[in-house]
Amino acid sequence: MTFPSAIDTRRRAFRENNMKIGFVSLGCPKNLVDSEVMMGILAQAGHEITARADEAEALVVNTCSFIEPARKESVDSILEMAEYKKFGRARKLIVAGCLVERYRQEIREQIPEVDAVIGTGEVEKILAACEGEIENVGAGSPTFLYHDFTPRMRATPRHTAYIKINEGCDHPCAFCIIPQLRGRFRSRRFESVVREARNLAASGVREINLIGQDTTFYGEDLGIHDGLPLLLEELAKIDELSWIRFLYCYPNRITRKLLETIAQHERLVKYLDIPLQHASRSVLARMKRGSNADAFLKMLERIRWTIAGVSLRTSFIVGFPGETEADFHVLCDFVREAKFDWMGVFAYSDEETAKSFAYGDKVDAETIAWRRDELMAIQQKISKKKLCAKVGKTFPAMLEGPSADSEFVWQARLEGMAPEIDGKIYVTDICGVNDAIQLPAPGTMARVQITAVQDYDLVGRATEIISKAPAMQPAEVAAQPFAILA
Repeated sequence: MTFPSAIDTRRRAFRENNMKIGFVSLGCPKNLVDSEVMMGILAQAGHEITARADEAEALVVNTCSFIEPARKESVDSILEMAEYKKFGRARKLIVAGCLVERYRQEIREQIPEVDAVIGTGEVEKILAACEGEIENVGAGSPTFLYHDFTPRMRATPRHTAYIKINEGCDHPCAFCIIPQLRGRFRSRRFESVVREARNLAASGVREINLIGQDTTFYGEDLGIHDGLPLLLEELAKIDELSWIRFLYCYPNRITRKLLETIAQHERLVKYLDIPLQHASRSVLARMKRGSNADAFLKMLERIRWTIAGVSLRTSFIVGFPGETEADFHVLCDFVREAKFDWMGVFAYSDEETAKSFAYGDKVDAETIAWRRDELMAIQQKISKKKLCAKVGKTFPAMLEGPSADSEFVWQARLEGMAPEIDGKIYVTDICGVNDAIQLPAPGTMARVQITAVQDYDLVGRATEIISKAPAMQPAEVAAQPFAILA
């Protein structure tokens, strides 16, 4: 064990000057996994992770820098934590993540409260940063990739977890700066991913979500053909797991082998997230993505034919430089015909280090906002119709615990609902249970009859328990980190 060494870890664990450290984690699930790894390294060294900024002696902000709104949120969070350093107990402020890869020097110069910066390729340096032993120098192109022996403290609910199976990206998309922020594409070792999944399942996890910038390319850099289908087949053998999902698919890498694998295994959820970005041939060409609406429709037909009842999610960018009214109408017509279950729409963000920054024919902000709202209005009708078709029917669902709105209403999800990004089910009755002590543990699978629709969500009642999740012991409850600062 060299990360950090077992001897060094043991020595640090018994130091008397261990700190309480608070985390702010922004951005995507990939960033959240990085935060969990940093928290794990610190906890293994004996430091305490706290969810209260006012009692933290060190604060870490793991930032996002993908688009302008994300950068603003990151800067605002850094400045907010800087106030805790000025007037609270915090003695150190560390900034980590994607923002550092773009503005390492600017952060140090313009926010003097920051004591150290850690890029996406320097995650393992968090211990040195908090203990004051790091040199703030550039790390070059990120190469860090965690493995199953890497310490990790999960911030997700006990029954669900993310596993990052690869990092970085080699695609040349003109609008994207992910290769600059996270480096070249690199896959984790097959055995390492499987061991991590087995360990998580043994600890009570019932849903695993495999993540990466392009999970469909998994293993190719290691010489593994059909790497993702092979990995899914192996993970489907883990009896404790109820659901296995992966995010995200690159359109031209959705192979017959992948689709047939999903269709054949019950634990592999019938759900695909395929960010298509646009449907106009000319816009996709300028994006350096290729393809067109007709090709996408044939792909969707093939997916639906192979995987019965599959739920499909996608995302689009509106307002890309040179997008004409005709291009936008092509996109609208495609969305109407494709009938996705879920969809996200992003306003084009003109990133100065992206290839598209140099493009002419920029679309004005007002037009971009209108196109985003118009496209979402089209999708809202489609999603509502699909949800209404479920009323009166019964589906397997995962019970997740009390709703934030009411302890008397539970939340649940169908397999076609990815955590945090899609809709949910509000469960008003669980097999006649009225006593909170009798409620099943989160992660329990139940049959839920859908009774109503609310916007993008459903309402239902659990009629039968399919399989119970293990209840947490008192010691486990006390040990739950809840570590991300609100």
